[in-house]
Amino acid sequence: MVDFRLGEEQEALVASVREFAREQVAPVIADHYERKTFPYDLVRQMGKMGLFGLPFAEEHGGMGGDYFTLCLALEELARIDSSVAITLEAGVSLGAMPIYRFGTPAQKAEWLPRLTSGDALAAFGLTEPGTGSDAGATTTRAVLDETTNEWVINGSKAFITNSGTDITCLVTVMAVTGVKDDGSKELSTIIVPSGTPGFTVAPGYSKVGWCASDTHELAFDDVRVPAANLLGERGRGFAQFLRILDEGRIAIAALSVGLAQGCVDESVKYAKDRVAFGQPIGNYQAVQFMIADMEMRAHTARVAYYDAAARMLAGEDFKHQAALAKLYASEAAMDNARFATQVHGGYGFMNESAVGRFYRDAKILEIGEGTSEVQRMIIARGLGL
Repeated sequence: MVDFRLGEEQEALVASVREFAREQVAPVIADHYERKTFPYDLVRQMGKMGLFGLPFAEEHGGMGGDYFTLCLALEELARIDSSVAITLEAGVSLGAMPIYRFGTPAQKAEWLPRLTSGDALAAFGLTEPGTGSDAGATTTRAVLDETTNEWVINGSKAFITNSGTDITCLVTVMAVTGVKDDGSKELSTIIVPSGTPGFTVAPGYSKVGWCASDTHELAFDDVRVPAANLLGERGRGFAQFLRILDEGRIAIAALSVGLAQGCVDESVKYAKDRVAFGQPIGNYQAVQFMIADMEMRAHTARVAYYDAAARMLAGEDFKHQAALAKLYASEAAMDNARFATQVHGGYGFMNESAVGRFYRDAKILEIGEGTSEVQRMIIARGLGL
């Protein structure tokens, strides 16, 4: 029997994160969004709640939970705000998880306690200005100087989340480290601590959405780090990052579901209160049908990411299901944001309204961690095409 009901501990976590989002995030996030400031106090509170340590073992300062538990937290945060949710998602899934999955005991001991506590953030340096979805076309290079036993890194990265905050401690960078026997690029991942000479963080982007999250372009000009900063096996960087991205797509699906459900929440509330032509607009079938469709999309997307997460935790191949969940959930979020704005009319077009922020935040969900086109490619390949 398939059972998607949550256990008692999971229900308790959902309730606590929901309360935090409504009581702590909702009252202040609009101001952060408008001023484009990073919500350090909210991040600090999430750290104290243990959210950054949810899927990590207790020996590394984690909470001993699993990846699905992280997804539940992301969904609840995104029902109120996506900037806070993506800060957690990127900090855990893209920042700490590569070290947890592939790091040496020394690397884990050095970095994970700070990352799992939320005292520090890490970033995932994959995308480059000229490569986009074609991650295999990476041009950033790292050469091993055998005289000093150091990697010398040159290149740049673009659109990197959590890379320039006051508490960012490292960026994991994918770089070309040589040429394989078949002539293809040898790609490896290397840990670059913040503040390393030659590592420059550009000013934050001016973004359409996620305006309270941290995103920068990065430059590496003869950046030197110890050879021991190699993360995982040399030449396995691309495979490692694909694993991280597969997991991350489930997390982005969960975040998308949160935004989609937030659109339902706000629309139901507004439809009950807004009076037009002598009665609440929720009495009109046209509005009822719009909101019913929104609920259908949110529910179906939730089932999709639950399924992908269950397969992942069972040790099964989940790439296909992760792509399905990410594709459907991100497009559901975009559709729901559009419908919620329509339900709210002129008020929905105001940045001060929650649905106005939802509308601006939704589009990136169809782009980040694999565009919708990339997800369709993965799905088609999974069908043998």
